[in-house]
Amino acid sequence: MKGAVRRYRALPMRSRLALLVAAAVAFGVAVVSVTCWFIVRGRLLAQVDEDLKQATQQPQHYSDVVGALSDCTQTPQGSPSELRTRGNYYLQLVRADGTACVSSNSAGVVKVTASDRDVIRRLSGSGNRDGVQVLRNGTASDGTSVRVLTLPLIVTQGLGTEPHLFPGTALLIATPLESTQRTLNDLALILLLVSGIGVVGAGAAGLAVARAGLRPVDRLTEAVEHVARTEDLTIRIPVADDSEDEIARLSRSFNSMTASLASSRDLQQQLIADAGHELRTPLTSLRTNIELLTRSEETGRPLPEADRKALLASVKAQMTELASLIGDLQELSRSDSQRGERIQVIALQDTVEAALRRARLRGRELTITADVEPWFVRAEPAAMERAVVNILDNAVKFSPEGGTVEVRLADGVLTVRDHGPGIAADELPHVFDRFWRSPSARALPGSGLGLSIVARTVRQSGGEVTLSPAAGGGTVATVRLPGAPTPPPETPPRTPPAAP
Repeated sequence: MKGAVRRYRALPMRSRLALLVAAAVAFGVAVVSVTCWFIVRGRLLAQVDEDLKQATQQPQHYSDVVGALSDCTQTPQGSPSELRTRGNYYLQLVRADGTACVSSNSAGVVKVTASDRDVIRRLSGSGNRDGVQVLRNGTASDGTSVRVLTLPLIVTQGLGTEPHLFPGTALLIATPLESTQRTLNDLALILLLVSGIGVVGAGAAGLAVARAGLRPVDRLTEAVEHVARTEDLTIRIPVADDSEDEIARLSRSFNSMTASLASSRDLQQQLIADAGHELRTPLTSLRTNIELLTRSEETGRPLPEADRKALLASVKAQMTELASLIGDLQELSRSDSQRGERIQVIALQDTVEAALRRARLRGRELTITADVEPWFVRAEPAAMERAVVNILDNAVKFSPEGGTVEVRLADGVLTVRDHGPGIAADELPHVFDRFWRSPSARALPGSGLGLSIVARTVRQSGGEVTLSPAAGGGTVATVRLPGAPTPPPETPPRTPPAAP
């Protein structure tokens, strides 16, 4: 059995579908054929039974019955009296002890059974013969299969006399079943042939249907093999717009998957190219400064102290920029699933206050005002603080000396307004792109990844972020985050962050 299952599983899907269809059709045809055969058999036997009952409608002559009983014989020959019947029937009388008295014109002798004697027993002491009869299959003395009817014997004394029951004796009449069995055998052969043709046809039809139904799967398989062989993600499987079956849905999913993979690969290549471009500038500056310091040491001609301090400050600044860029790249390289594992309920007002303390340290010549109300959101604590810090850093970076940065958090909306030069209208659609930097800000420190990280973090938390020009000059950064002014019941009491 296990070997057959293994062989079945080793077959191609088309063959398995064809076998399943053929098996299902074979089962259905077998059920219908067997049911049909039994129905026809029942109808034929019912017709034979009706013929037997019609043959016993006329009562027997009393004298013939008495003669047959007195000259009782178990063979069709030698009986001086003839019981009346029609056709080629087996006709005999049955006594209470089971003795059979065969009529001289009987086709043969039928073996008497206990059910035949039971007819006489049930009739004893009762003058009503209704329902006292037996229909059964039997065998004649010559081995012929017969249909047997045993019922009470009705006799008449002569013309004009009323028929009455003959006590202690039953009439047994039987007819051969050869023609009925021949008909049933022919029917069984026809049903067998039709079933075989139906099963073979169903198998062929199943194979054709499987081939037609699996043709889209073949195209999908070829596409997958092509992608695995060539890494070409531009391949698409044609799908009808109005098709909604499982194969069409699978094809659309494959097309969507390859499109997403192609887009992801393009973004990855763009990220690598942009990162390489951004890393080249600080590395080139570092290399130049280090070469100057090295050459000064090798030639023995020391640099002026002011120049040496300027070079070391430049090296330190470039190292800081490299560290910041690497940190931003690591943040962007994390998948959404990795970020989602650390999401929890946080107090946004505490995050904003911590970011404000860091921003005030960096922009000591600026005035930063804050109006912060409680608001609790679901987010990754470190990522959310980094996003708020990036927004404040941008505001500090582009604010003039002695300027003001206004921060407000109310009803889940965080706004940060600066009074800097603002952003041109044609540059606003690109501010959240990776490595994009305004032409006017190319000389300022930064990697161009800060706002991209902000946008990703806010989207991860179910919110949105926008930049827009402020009335009177400057820029307004608006962050909207879903949440509530009070923490949920299962959130433990928050601990205020320690001062830096």
